[in-house]
Amino acid sequence: MATPDRFPLPQVSESTRKPEWLKVRLPSGDGYERVKSIVRRTKLSTVCEEARCPNIAECWGGGTATVMLMGEVCTRACRFCHVKVGAPPPLDPMEPIHLAQAVKEMDLEYIVVTSVNRDDRPDGGASHFASAIRELRQHSPKTIVEVLIPDFKGVERDLATVAEARPHVVAHNVETVERLTPTVRDRRATYRQSLKVLEYLKQRPEKLYTKTSIMVGLGETDAELEQTFKDLRAVGVDVLTLGQYLQPSQYHLRVERFVTPQQFADYKSLAESYGFLYVASGPLVRSSYRAAEFFMKGLMERERLGLAGNT
Repeated sequence: MATPDRFPLPQVSESTRKPEWLKVRLPSGDGYERVKSIVRRTKLSTVCEEARCPNIAECWGGGTATVMLMGEVCTRACRFCHVKVGAPPPLDPMEPIHLAQAVKEMDLEYIVVTSVNRDDRPDGGASHFASAIRELRQHSPKTIVEVLIPDFKGVERDLATVAEARPHVVAHNVETVERLTPTVRDRRATYRQSLKVLEYLKQRPEKLYTKTSIMVGLGETDAELEQTFKDLRAVGVDVLTLGQYLQPSQYHLRVERFVTPQQFADYKSLAESYGFLYVASGPLVRSSYRAAEFFMKGLMERERLGLAGNT
């Protein structure tokens, strides 16, 4: 986590106070409580809780969840992210099997598996990801597996390791527009490198669906967003999610603006005009978002029946 002497404290103004459309109810419901109890008992690390996701009740109650592999300490220091930064502990070789057993017990329809960056590992943790994918597909063959991966420094060998394990969907987030990337993300994570990662994955023989996410409210312009949509479609990205950036602590980047629901609707229409298979766009949308996952589930069911094909 960033330290107080690293970034100046932001000043709160009326323009950066949360508007009404960002307020959500406390999570509840039988489905939510059932998943919560299993998460507690199996000690799964979920992004849903770590990131205080506003959609946790909807997702857990509807049979989806996002879990985090390889510990809770990241080797990169992105200025939007609340994950701890430092020297991570060794990997747990039993984590993939424990994850698969927990997901089987939860009987999830859709699981998103993500991780911290592990630049300390020779392969960035790619083989660990691959083990988790294989275990999930073996133990829960009906569960759709999406992985939200780091860039693995752009090393194609490591990206191939993940792809060859055959997740149903592979996601890697560009996070923001090109101009803001050096300010928002760790210096090792570049906009062009992320585009190359997405392009390489899309061109793989496994013919995976690819996905990415953008945060808005960091100072980007509409023209920059449109250029990002163009760039993403140029490398074949299938699914795009856009959501409001929310400052996780006083030591992180401040919110420059709160985008209105109507503006999100306009961004959705604009992005769709470039040919994405699906665009989820709204103040509470996150990179793992039930509406997008529901779309992917339906798409794969139609594909199984021979009614649709991967683009």
